[in-house]
Amino acid sequence: MNARSVGRDDTPVEYEVRVKGHLDSRWAAWFEGLSLTKEHDGTTVIRTRNIDQAALHGLLQKLQDLALPLLAITQIGTTDSQPASNLRIFNSKKEHTMKTTTQTPATERVRMDPLRKTAMVAGILYLVTFVSSIPALFLISPVLNDPHYITGPGADSTVILGCLLDLVNAVSAVGTAVALFPVVKRQNEGIALGFVTARMFEAAVIMIGVVSLLGVVTLRQNGGADPALVPVGQALVAVRGWTFILGPSLVPGVSGLLLGYLMYRSGLVPRVIPLLGLIGGPLLLSSTISTMFGINQGISLWSGLATLPIFVWELSLGVWMAVKGFSPSPITTGQARTA
Repeated sequence: MNARSVGRDDTPVEYEVRVKGHLDSRWAAWFEGLSLTKEHDGTTVIRTRNIDQAALHGLLQKLQDLALPLLAITQIGTTDSQPASNLRIFNSKKEHTMKTTTQTPATERVRMDPLRKTAMVAGILYLVTFVSSIPALFLISPVLNDPHYITGPGADSTVILGCLLDLVNAVSAVGTAVALFPVVKRQNEGIALGFVTARMFEAAVIMIGVVSLLGVVTLRQNGGADPALVPVGQALVAVRGWTFILGPSLVPGVSGLLLGYLMYRSGLVPRVIPLLGLIGGPLLLSSTISTMFGINQGISLWSGLATLPIFVWELSLGVWMAVKGFSPSPITTGQARTA
């Protein structure tokens, strides 16, 4: 973004800067108390006080850091209201990119914005957790549902494939937290660390369950039809059952509260999405804890209703970040400036 003088001196004047999109009241502090007015045409007018050219340049730099499309700059008290590019104050990033593209070889790609890449990676990893965990439940069902699996013919290849998908789920869960941490820590670093810790705990517990089921497979392959192995196999399956309760059932409720709070306060995604996490978190926690104490069953209407908001929260968050990226927010500005 380039700022050029619009007058022959640096006499302070007032300006109206029009940008595309609506900015809510939380931006007022970022723009140092400047007046923000939402227009019916979907734009926002930022009205300055008496400022000189240096201050105007600083304002334009902030707009560039936030990737806010600049539409026009109008000097108060004049009748001129032209697009910024005609006033020769602002050269849009898009215009610069188009010029660069025409001068470079066709094989050169335009560099993706780092924040957009972060959102896309986190969103894809959230979707990978769904793609891996749901099929895994069906693939490992033979060992979970057959008490005598360890002495029977078995379906070892199917179970091993399900275990591998659970490992992918565990790694992807940690990946979502690692990808999002540099961004959400700007809202609250302590809560962001709590979110990372929760996801790491969930992944560790999932892997314990995977090792338990792989132990059943190994004993079945090496122990033959020894009836003495049946209690051992049932014990390992019971371990996996508790890892499922403590990991994929309990931790998403905690993660929904932590990340839901960070996303809601920062405005990185539409607030209806993290609201699902803030509502579903306590519901899932209450359902899972009641299951631990035998008050509720793992498969019940209560469990299903408690799981649904968290399911929709994580799925919608993953899709939005992968497709749309982050919404403009004050906490992303520092990263945009240093990128």
